[in-house]
Amino acid sequence: MSKKRKWDDDYVRYWFTCTTEVDGTQRPQCVLCNSVFSNADLRPSKLSDHFNRQHGGVAGHDLNSLKHMPTPSDQSETLKAFGVASHEDTLLQASYQFAYLCAKEKNPHTVAEKLVKPCALEIAQIVLGPDAQKKLQQVPLSDDVIHSRIDEMSQDILQQVLEDIKASPLKVGIQLAETTDMDDCGQLMAFVRYIKEREIIEEFLFCEPLQLSMKGIDVFNLFRDFFLKHKIALDVCGSVCTDGASSMLGENSEFVAYVKKEIPHIIITHCLLNPHALVIKTLPTKLRDALFTVVRVINFIKGRAPNHRLFQAFFEEIGIEYSVLLFHTEMRWLSRGQILTHIFEMYEEINQFLHHKSSNLVDGFENKEFKIHLAYLADLFKHLNELSASMQRTGMNTVSAREKLSAFVRKFPFWQKRIEKRNFTNFPFLEEIIVSDNEGIFIAAEITLHLQQLSNFFHGYFSVGDLNEASKWILDPFLFNIDFVDDSYLMKNNLAELRASGQILMEFETMKLEDFWCAQFTVFPNLAKTALEILMPFATTYLCELGFSSLLHFKTKSRSCFNLSDDIRVAISKKVPRFSDIIEQKLQLQKSL
Repeated sequence: MSKKRKWDDDYVRYWFTCTTEVDGTQRPQCVLCNSVFSNADLRPSKLSDHFNRQHGGVAGHDLNSLKHMPTPSDQSETLKAFGVASHEDTLLQASYQFAYLCAKEKNPHTVAEKLVKPCALEIAQIVLGPDAQKKLQQVPLSDDVIHSRIDEMSQDILQQVLEDIKASPLKVGIQLAETTDMDDCGQLMAFVRYIKEREIIEEFLFCEPLQLSMKGIDVFNLFRDFFLKHKIALDVCGSVCTDGASSMLGENSEFVAYVKKEIPHIIITHCLLNPHALVIKTLPTKLRDALFTVVRVINFIKGRAPNHRLFQAFFEEIGIEYSVLLFHTEMRWLSRGQILTHIFEMYEEINQFLHHKSSNLVDGFENKEFKIHLAYLADLFKHLNELSASMQRTGMNTVSAREKLSAFVRKFPFWQKRIEKRNFTNFPFLEEIIVSDNEGIFIAAEITLHLQQLSNFFHGYFSVGDLNEASKWILDPFLFNIDFVDDSYLMKNNLAELRASGQILMEFETMKLEDFWCAQFTVFPNLAKTALEILMPFATTYLCELGFSSLLHFKTKSRSCFNLSDDIRVAISKKVPRFSDIIEQKLQLQKSL
């Protein structure tokens, strides 16, 4: 082991201070540019070289004389009085701005010192000359600096969100989902929805690892500890939407039980983006067998590298558009619909490939009954994909999502009547291959039975967001029949007064529903509060799914041990760091050293 160097107070003459690691290792840090060097650089020759080359300094001051010299922070205050940014301010600002862009683009921290800065120096030397290159060289962009900048910006963004949560006039909505990263580490992600200045805001809250297990108690403890750590009461949460994982879902699940014990009146909603799983539960035996046959075919092709390469070469040879199949996944909404569509459209070519490989899957795959079942499944899951896609947006509330689901389920009776008459217009893939009445008769009976079971399951499963007649004034207070409201209802007078305002009617016609009710807080606070309590809960975990997509960029083989909570907050948060406040605090800290 190499000898560790020790700090000497005499080194302050080169404008360096000392930072100490957890293991006691001392490292020099430049007060002027905030660059941190290794312990091996803790010697006068290295420190003097940096001071003279990067800052044009004149060495030779002792500690006492240095105290009487005007520090960069003193000079900075003088320049600020005249409205001019000091040299140190601009260096820090450039460093923070680059770190912010680095996090937003989900790049490694080392990209600055290994690629960007060398390229920038070369460009400055060629285009602007050596003076500009010298100034650019002073911008601190080392790996450690970028990491610390991102941490500071993350804490500033989190502080802004926490301040907004505390100031929200209503209880906030929480969206929770968990996943497993490439290291098989459980990650719990949360977003928050709250009211700020006449609008509903959706913001990233946290992404934390589940250290040991992903049981309901572990999820609850992590969720509760986050609020306790930041000194916010847990009952600030008015609703929680979960992703449907076994540790979260259901009235009797462990997580929900713990949450309701702490917050008895909290609203628990389930993500409405995954109706595919419900469809699978209602599939008759033959349709389920057809789906599993598709899964086995895909695994046969994709699960073996030689088969996959031959499959791609085969499709390139015959000039077919699709040459890559998607893996079947359990929890991603669109996978089944895309898989089934691709399999159906490539049916003949895949059948040829299975024959070429002498697969034992050929008999089941080329069966006529299987192809009919495959066509129906492809059509049905395509409809489900379109339903899910219509709810994949920010701002989706339970009322709007429930209306979309209700509209989807109301199509079932029309589909059933058409199918009974051998009219397969709503199922184009199925209509394409039905060539005889016998084929139509046997599949029509199965589809009719399945759609009836599916309709019953939908009505019983997705009930959150239903409004009774007396509460539908929330959706349209002007066209709503006020006679449905009981005369004893305390806010009936307020509702009548609101309906009489032409200005408020204009606002309703030009604003989103949520923004409209936020705007009424000052005039009709009781009506606005009642409406927003219904509109506030999340209907889906769409934001968490987007966050998990960002997680794939951060958690790679080369960054597998990387603590990503700060980076992912800066990357996906809508909040912008308060750069001026962060830089001012940094300069104040340097001044106190």
